Amino acid sequence: MKVNTKKIILLSTTGSSFYGFRADLIKSLIANGNQVYAFTSEYTEDCLEKIKALGAEPITYQLSRGGLNPFADIASTYQLIRKIKKIKPDIVFSYFAKPVIYGTLAASFAKVPHIIGMLEGLGYTFTEQPEGQSSKTKLIRNIQVLLYRLAFPRLDDMIFLNPDDEKDLIHTYTLPVKKVHILGGIGLDLKEYSYSVAPVSPVSFLFIGRLLKEKGIFEFIDAIRIVKHKYPNTKFTILGGLDTQNMGALSKSQLDELIAEGLFEYPGHVSNVKDWIANSSVFVLPSYREGVPRSTQEAMAIGRPVITTDVPGCRETVINDVNGFIVPCWDAKALAEKMCFFIESPSQINLMGLESMKMAHQKFDAEKVNNRLFEIMGLNSSYEKIG
Repeated sequence: MKVNTKKIILLSTTGSSFYGFRADLIKSLIANGNQVYAFTSEYTEDCLEKIKALGAEPITYQLSRGGLNPFADIASTYQLIRKIKKIKPDIVFSYFAKPVIYGTLAASFAKVPHIIGMLEGLGYTFTEQPEGQSSKTKLIRNIQVLLYRLAFPRLDDMIFLNPDDEKDLIHTYTLPVKKVHILGGIGLDLKEYSYSVAPVSPVSFLFIGRLLKEKGIFEFIDAIRIVKHKYPNTKFTILGGLDTQNMGALSKSQLDELIAEGLFEYPGHVSNVKDWIANSSVFVLPSYREGVPRSTQEAMAIGRPVITTDVPGCRETVINDVNGFIVPCWDAKALAEKMCFFIESPSQINLMGLESMKMAHQKFDAEKVNNRLFEIMGLNSSYEKIG
């Protein structure tokens, strides 16, 4: 029997995040009799229709995902206070940096009984760079920490995906917070991911992510050159879009030159990611920092070994020499060496891939993750599975 049903606001910026990453949670909340409101500041009409199709009520508001305009952010906070007061929710659950700050402040002023925040990574201001961080980045990080210091005491629960993020934010800056939870990943609907035996003739490597410096795209390209010098027939594929607004992005002209050189296949941003993973041998993500990367979880669920970096979020996905390899960050040579290992020992690909699949089922099952979120929201007594 369903009891203690509540009005719940999920507060974000990008509308696509609700049906891209929160669909299972929303459907489970609604299946248990709760009313769900999805607050979004970046959306299209199609996006709002998709949110409605999940059973949630989309609510639009204004908030710039980036930028440091205090007057605009204050105006956004007042707008949120009015909209939250009108709904009178039992729970406000914000995720992403600016919603966690301003959504939390608004929920507090609106006297919401239970306020939750979740950071799925700390972002570029907390990401170490090989050349060190710029003065501008350090300034932005200090402002961000100051705003967290204002918001965090108003949270009843703060959620991180990995323990490094808690340490690097809460402990390093001595931020006051009532209760911290380490979720370990947003998780996947594993029914949607079928294990498959990896093709190994030829051995192929897949990178999925925006073509940004922080994702390790330049180290990946350097490693490709090293590997192709020794094994010229090895296949490499890169999936992901250009981000021309980002200073650390691969440029369109650079990408065109690399494609013309024949270093890798580039289909761009695709919708059938699972098919591309299934047609690859090994997944590679040499990122500088993550929450817990969804692309890696997907590759693991399908049964692919992983080569990734020894940084927060990435190290949560690999047990070294079991389901793949962890290499030092920024080290293209070490990356290439592990790629060569799989080329020279193809029998290890499916052995390690099977371990990846087992780990995905242990750590990244959305049903288990949603059960945990229900407990954090105080809904454990009414949890009812869907599907």
